[in-house]
Amino acid sequence: MSFALRPALFALDPERAHHVTLGALAAWARAGCPLAGATPRLETVVAGIAFPNPVGLAAGLDKDATAIAGLAALGFGSVEVGTLTPRPQPGNPTPRLFRLTEDRGIINRMGFNNGGLAAGVARAAAARRNGAVLGINVGANKDAADRVADYVAGVTAAAPVADYITINVSSPNTPGLRDLQQGAALAELLAACMTARGTTPLFLKVAPDLDAATIDGVARAAIDAGVHALVMGNTTISRPPLASRHAGETGGLSGAPLRDLARARLADLHRATGGQVPLIAAGGIDSGAEAYARIRAGASLVQVYSALVYEGPGLPRRIVAELAACLARDGFATVAEAVGV
Repeated sequence: MSFALRPALFALDPERAHHVTLGALAAWARAGCPLAGATPRLETVVAGIAFPNPVGLAAGLDKDATAIAGLAALGFGSVEVGTLTPRPQPGNPTPRLFRLTEDRGIINRMGFNNGGLAAGVARAAAARRNGAVLGINVGANKDAADRVADYVAGVTAAAPVADYITINVSSPNTPGLRDLQQGAALAELLAACMTARGTTPLFLKVAPDLDAATIDGVARAAIDAGVHALVMGNTTISRPPLASRHAGETGGLSGAPLRDLARARLADLHRATGGQVPLIAAGGIDSGAEAYARIRAGASLVQVYSALVYEGPGLPRRIVAELAACLARDGFATVAEAVGV
């Protein structure tokens, strides 16, 4: 539950610590990622893409694609950068990122702060991937007159560079964005983005706060549109009991307090899709045992982010090693054999 640099990083403002960490990873990559170590291979194929292992980095940490090589060298099977919007935007006013140390959680209200699509995609195109799959997560500007057009611009720009593209309609920090998860608005968005993607697989990221009827609608829309995978989920606006003094901050909650909700919504989505669309689990995953539980609940891949704040850079390799042990213990030769079983 700790690592050597944690006290120094926790002495900094959370957003400052975030930037320091990204800078260190980028510098480590420029040095060739010395002492990176080996990661067990648990190759699994999703959407026609061979992932070297099923443990990915969720979008939000490397918003501007500045540290892809260093993040990949930590042992992730995939690195998802973004969310990138067509035009640069500063995001919401600071402070906007809060550690809930007692709860091992985070609240953020960042608001898609990023340097814009053109710069982010250019950096992603030039980056070494160190064997990891590269995803690019795209969104709409806060003041967009036509949000579907913003997503189409993102998909069009990312398609020649990314191994997959995620359209993110799950953030609670851009007013009205989550409305795109429902009904005709979702069908229109998916149709437009599927046309724009070319041959690059398209994933859809949805929120863990959806009710059962909306989950059913998302599943049907994704199946009808031919979406290649669904990511469940993002941060939650709900609030389980929390001990931290920052518990009352507005924004999306992530980390350990999200675990139970994210598990439940994954199970709902697995039921709703009937196995017709691969699922990616995110939210509260901090161990190989939890990753294994999500896979058994229907996920083909998992993503982590907030747990890195508390567990440190050794977390990806540890999760992969623990997951390999769980699979071997239960007689599964591959990740795919364990999905939804």
